[in-house]
Amino acid sequence: MDTLSKSARSALMAKIKGKNTHPETIVRKFLFSNGFHYRLHDKRYPGSPDIVIPKYRTVIFVHGCFWHGHKNCRASRLPTTNVEYWQEKIQENIERDKRKIKSLKDDDWKVIVIWECKIKKKKQRDIELNKIVKKIFS
Repeated sequence: MDTLSKSARSALMAKIKGKNTHPETIVRKFLFSNGFHYRLHDKRYPGSPDIVIPKYRTVIFVHGCFWHGHKNCRASRLPTTNVEYWQEKIQENIERDKRKIKSLKDDDWKVIVIWECKIKKKKQRDIELNKIVKKIFS
């Protein structure tokens, strides 16, 4: 049972951002400080990738662990209410992600997925961000 009214829940959910999230800005600042030029949320590409680096034919998705179903991550636990709805919702997101990534790879784009939990802590963040540069040049 939800503790909020339907209108209060709706207002709360409407505040959840899909673009320009904090994890996204961390990745963008890192890329810019390392000399990369990129486009944001370019709708010309499947899935409107968070970051597109055309020079290196690379796209980057910065996934929220909950919304994209990050396996074995504490942040991706389902709510205890309306479980069926959330299972279906997250599974649809996972399937859509797979289709978009496959489409991009079929068009010879390099696809990098960064998980929110991997860049939360400073020590791990540096490691993950440096992996991005290695993947771009590989």
